[in-house]
Amino acid sequence: MSEIVTMATLSLLVVSFLVGIVVGLTGMGGGALMTPALIFLGVSPTAAVANDLVAASVNKSVGAGVHWRSGSPNLKLAGWLMLGSVPTAFAGAFIIRAFGGETEQDSFVKTAIGVALLFTAATYTVRMYLNLRIVTDGGTLSQEDPPVRPLPTFFVGAVGGLLVGITSVGSGSLIMVALLLLYPTLSAVRLVGTDLVQAVPLVLSAAISHVLVSGVDWAVLIPLIVGGTPGTFLGSKLAHWVSQSVVRRGIVIVLTLTGLGMLGVPPEYVGIIGAGLLILGPLAWGVARQTRGLPAFDSLPTPLSGSTSTPAPPAGPNGSPDRPAAERARDRADT
Repeated sequence: MSEIVTMATLSLLVVSFLVGIVVGLTGMGGGALMTPALIFLGVSPTAAVANDLVAASVNKSVGAGVHWRSGSPNLKLAGWLMLGSVPTAFAGAFIIRAFGGETEQDSFVKTAIGVALLFTAATYTVRMYLNLRIVTDGGTLSQEDPPVRPLPTFFVGAVGGLLVGITSVGSGSLIMVALLLLYPTLSAVRLVGTDLVQAVPLVLSAAISHVLVSGVDWAVLIPLIVGGTPGTFLGSKLAHWVSQSVVRRGIVIVLTLTGLGMLGVPPEYVGIIGAGLLILGPLAWGVARQTRGLPAFDSLPTPLSGSTSTPAPPAGPNGSPDRPAAERARDRADT
């Protein structure tokens, strides 16, 4: 029994459970957090990417199934994303292998992950500001899907697929931000559903290529699935009780510092940058809120607070809250 339940296994279970909670809280992709965590636990970069992709293909299939049954994904939009992402994701493992021996491959993947994490942190910041802008503009989201833009959507899928195939980062963060920019009027539930549905073949394609090239480590893969699934479920349950704004700003700082560490920035400089982000980050966000006519640091009341200062969203024809208004109210509390 001691050979099965080792400290390494317990560490993987705990880390995957905690990452799953963050994924459930924020809806962001786990690759940006799980792959660096595996590397810090001593797993080689190439093995970390391969095992995380296989685990993600299982977890994302469950989430996509839920959204498919609810009818929320835009299948035409998802189809154009898949056309671009699936082939480039499959090429990821073969691109890594082309860099030579194991040492060269690990060095390349670690650098690529560092760049991807910094890019993810930047795009995640853009996503928060876009949400803030949409909410404060007070515009209503159309009940009809916007027209699909095939070539830009294909290009987003191709770039996102390549990044996921090499680093396992991007399927739930970079592509989501790109969709927000391309289709700002697409409702939140359709956006998430579309991203999840297109992410399944994308991650499966990347996972299959990595299994063919380097295989998987069951001692790593099983704890990722066993720990990550309940963590994601718990995070989803806690999402309404936790300030999304604080969690998301914290994730941006973590991604930035982790990316710098992956790129070999000395720890003392990473610490200085981290301290600067902790101090200046809230100030910068306060300025952004003020430019949108909101108080710099005051949290707006949420429906759970029992405050009557925030009006309830208008009801739909069946007596339930109107979805666009309800989404705006939820997002308003998150900003």
